[in-house]
Amino acid sequence: MGRGVDSKLGGKMLRDIISAFGRRQVSLIFFRYKYMVLILSCVLFLWACLGDSTSSVKSVHPVHQALEELEPEYPDFEEKTEKEINNRNIKETVHKTVHKTVHRKKKDPSLLREKILSSKVEDEERSKLLVIPSDSESKIHNQDLDKQYQKPVSPRRRENTLNGVMMRNQDPVDVEWVVVGGADIYKAQDVGGRGGYDEFLQDFAKQVEGAGEGGEPVHLSGVEKQQGEEILKKEAFNLVASDKIIYTRSVPDTRDRRCQAVHYDANLPTASIVIIFTNEAWSPLIRTIYSVLNRSPAEFIHEIILVDDFSDKKHLGSKLERFIRKYFPSKVKLLRLKERQGLIRARLTGARAATGDVLIFLDSHCECNTGWLEPLLQRIKEEPMAFVVPIIDVIDDKTMEYYHGNGNYFQVGGFTWGGHFTWIDISPEELARRGSPIAPTRSPTMAGGLFAVSRKTFWDLGSYDEEMDVWGGENLEMSFRVWQCGGVLETIPCSRVGHIFRSFHPYSFPGNKDTHGINTARTVEVWMDEYKKLFYMHRPDLLSTDIGSVKNRNKFREDKQCKPFSWFLKNIYHQKFILDDPEHVYAYGRLRNPNTDTCLDNLQNDDKDR
Repeated sequence: MGRGVDSKLGGKMLRDIISAFGRRQVSLIFFRYKYMVLILSCVLFLWACLGDSTSSVKSVHPVHQALEELEPEYPDFEEKTEKEINNRNIKETVHKTVHKTVHRKKKDPSLLREKILSSKVEDEERSKLLVIPSDSESKIHNQDLDKQYQKPVSPRRRENTLNGVMMRNQDPVDVEWVVVGGADIYKAQDVGGRGGYDEFLQDFAKQVEGAGEGGEPVHLSGVEKQQGEEILKKEAFNLVASDKIIYTRSVPDTRDRRCQAVHYDANLPTASIVIIFTNEAWSPLIRTIYSVLNRSPAEFIHEIILVDDFSDKKHLGSKLERFIRKYFPSKVKLLRLKERQGLIRARLTGARAATGDVLIFLDSHCECNTGWLEPLLQRIKEEPMAFVVPIIDVIDDKTMEYYHGNGNYFQVGGFTWGGHFTWIDISPEELARRGSPIAPTRSPTMAGGLFAVSRKTFWDLGSYDEEMDVWGGENLEMSFRVWQCGGVLETIPCSRVGHIFRSFHPYSFPGNKDTHGINTARTVEVWMDEYKKLFYMHRPDLLSTDIGSVKNRNKFREDKQCKPFSWFLKNIYHQKFILDDPEHVYAYGRLRNPNTDTCLDNLQNDDKDR
């Protein structure tokens, strides 16, 4: 009985031992394999990733393969021969933009269809950069591609695929250029048929080799002389003589010899040249543009803005656009006004479109001389509040002769009490103050046709009186305002620009209004204080003429805390003869012949020279 019990107990213990051992082994096995399963899972995951990566390297999407084949080298954009060196930067920029556009599309194959697998992809992308857009959504803006010397500026909200990025302006506007020059872009492609028929051959055929070269006069005879005299009555200068002169003729260096030894900074502000015109003759306008391009360092010319003030002459229509596109670089741009605005508002339109550091206004019948630009930019860099003018050389309206003297003597601007600009000699005090004959010379007023100013200063000091009409008086208004409101007006002797001085205006004024008189009356009402009575002595008719409201200009003067006109006469134009000065004048007034009811005229002589 006892043995049987012992046997049962022994068997139970054995079963317990075996059971415990089995559970332990299973636990150990499960523990080990759990980590093995985790390790195996990681290995499988890594293998899958590496497999995908390897297959992606070896397998290329057919669209990607096609695009890879469409990325050739661009030898025409990489050439650095002397012939192509001038437009190398423009071409490289276009190449980079094409390259960037293609790679952007390469990242998203869904954007492309099978047709772009052809070699036309490259041509289509490049054509978007080279063809001037015609729709309003692809407006061409002001920044020229070849502008590596320019200070970085914040971009405008619209991008320009042809001329870079247009910058924010003091008074920003979105500009739709009628045409932008393309000679630098299309140079290597012979666009426009340079090698074939040229529609401008007729104009080139009129030019005579050597005519007017070096600024020499062009003398006509026979039928040509008669034609020139007839055209002179309409155009106010001899267009027959002008057409005989090549667009790029040389002119004499009229500077003081000491100017040739002056060195200017390598880093100067960039310039936007604004040239307005209405019904201008062809050859003087084209010659003006060429003289700016050929006698200016390229890195300082940011752009040349042409503003057409509603011309109706045929040669200034599509013909001018084609010439600009074919023969001028992309720095030359054309705007057209949709109605006649006049000089003042046309210049404001050009100024608002400009993006260079400095604004330079030129008339449309000028010829810039050697080294004309650097002295203007240097002075504005030194004195940002300066309005500076070149010495204006005379181009004869009959023979196109570019007159030149010894380069030493010049005059500055003054005015008559009748409201006209006049030339005066430099005062002895100013001769002593400036120190050198070629130093900047203070000028009480300016002629107004040609001047340069920092773009910021132009707007800060009131730009133009926008409520003035067409032309006249704006030069005196700007001169008084500059001096009285903290600016400086100077003549720069080392800058010379030739100008055709016409004996009359070859165009009409809207409404046949006396815009010069009305604008001058606005000037004296705002800036001349009690001295305006001296003006009205000469123009009593304007006392009862509607000159519009001057409220805005008076507010500007008050806000700027500008000085009185008496300060201007005492400190800037102290030699000006004052008609009612009790210390020097016994009597003043108008002399009238009672028998003929005619008045004595001083013929624009200075007041004290009567």
